[in-house]
Amino acid sequence: MTKFIFVTGGVLSALGKGIAAASIGTLLESHGYKITLQKFDPYLNVDPGTMNPFQHGEVYVTDDGAETDLDLGHYERFTSTRTSQENNWTQGRIYESIIKKERKGVYLGKTVQVIPHVTDEIKNAFFSVADKNDIVIVEIGGTVGDIEGAPFLEAIRQMRLSLGEKNTLFIHLTLVPYIKTSGEQKTKPTQHSVRELRAIGIQPDIILCRTDRFLKKELKAKISLFTNVPLDAVITAKDVDNVYEIPLIFAQQDLDKIILSKLDLPKKTRRLSQWKAMVDRIKNPKDTVNISLVGKYAGLHDSYLSLKQALDHGGIANQLLVNISWVEAEILEKDDPKKILAQADGILVPGGFGTRGIEGKISAVRYAREQNIPYFGICLGMQCAAVEYARNVAGLKKANSTEFQAKTPHKIFFKWRELKGIRDLGGTMRLGAYSCKLQKGSLAERIYGKGTIHERHRHRFEFNPEYEDILKRSGLVISGKNPDYGLVEIIELKGHPWFLGCQFHPEFKSKPLQPHPIFKSFIGACYENRKKRHIDRRKI
Repeated sequence: MTKFIFVTGGVLSALGKGIAAASIGTLLESHGYKITLQKFDPYLNVDPGTMNPFQHGEVYVTDDGAETDLDLGHYERFTSTRTSQENNWTQGRIYESIIKKERKGVYLGKTVQVIPHVTDEIKNAFFSVADKNDIVIVEIGGTVGDIEGAPFLEAIRQMRLSLGEKNTLFIHLTLVPYIKTSGEQKTKPTQHSVRELRAIGIQPDIILCRTDRFLKKELKAKISLFTNVPLDAVITAKDVDNVYEIPLIFAQQDLDKIILSKLDLPKKTRRLSQWKAMVDRIKNPKDTVNISLVGKYAGLHDSYLSLKQALDHGGIANQLLVNISWVEAEILEKDDPKKILAQADGILVPGGFGTRGIEGKISAVRYAREQNIPYFGICLGMQCAAVEYARNVAGLKKANSTEFQAKTPHKIFFKWRELKGIRDLGGTMRLGAYSCKLQKGSLAERIYGKGTIHERHRHRFEFNPEYEDILKRSGLVISGKNPDYGLVEIIELKGHPWFLGCQFHPEFKSKPLQPHPIFKSFIGACYENRKKRHIDRRKI
């Protein structure tokens, strides 16, 4: 029978429930168990696809094209699980499903209520991923006491009642702050959040205490006494320099063994040697490399969470520390790029939507192309690279995308899916995994080491096929195309040390133990550029 672990949070949001859940997944997989993870969010949006990144952070895209919470990225990076739409549920999606059923008469005229109909729908979602998995780890978004989260907490309470203690486990992540003025760690926030949980019928089995230092035994004993949780199940969730250390912090306290014991599962040999070696590479880089990330949301790093992680993975593969300079694209519309980007060993322009900062991104592309600095353009960054090339090399001075200038005479990118009669805002996107055939002998083929790849997409605008030959005659290399629709997926430049733009989002498939090949190659090229510049400076 599939076992369920429910992770809740107390006191305040952003404590790291997603990282904690993913780290638990790492440990359980190290024992050989097949696991998957789910995220349940209490907001009423059906999914985060149309939410402002400043509100919600990045939108993580799965192979099946679901636009999901950023925590699913943690789940995939920390474990071998491959997430889908069934791994992320919002309250809006739950209610949407219920209302559709009610309109179809599924409830046979009954009064539709939170209990049992909403809670039953939530429990059905829990079981939707249970097949073929030994353990399902379920993260409940928000904090205890949030009015919108009440149906989810009631649903997990009912799961314990119906499945029993050996098949369900409650893990509560809470804050134990250190008060500098008194020199003490305070347990009251933990006591209060656990009291809230117990008031609705949920007794935590394990408490993860988010803190900046290991808890002393007497403090653990105090938390144990006031929360009715065994002393050995009070675990320090200590702040770390790198999130990939967290599974090791938990393993040090035998969290995995406690979980397996409570779920009545055999303790197998813990295998974390690869994970430990990877963390060691992070802690002991041979050198650093500087990447300028030119974006629209540079002030909010969570907007590019998977991208930052993928750059770090590229650093791990090359045993380098990646320093990211976050550059607001609008600044480059006013200042000289040489002044802003002078220290960059490589330049990356990520995906995005809207017109703000576009000319700044195009300016960054031109600087990278003309100064022979490694350039990596993702989605919108690839589009900016093609537009820049059309303007400044192919001579199409007014080239643009119709996203930014509807009446441009040279539509290098346009909303291709409108030709298919799709008009809804969400429906106009190309979402999820699509195949791409690579040109023989290209940089892309050398990077991947194979002729066909599959990558995840999230965009509305496509390369206009009318301009393929024009730009190719001017020297642009189109090295990757989708074989089903003939859509351009990858562009490169001849004679440049490293210049690549891709329509897809490779960051969504990068893991610390399996760095994405493009990021590995990009960081390697940036380091070669760094060494070359250092030699050139010495000559001067």
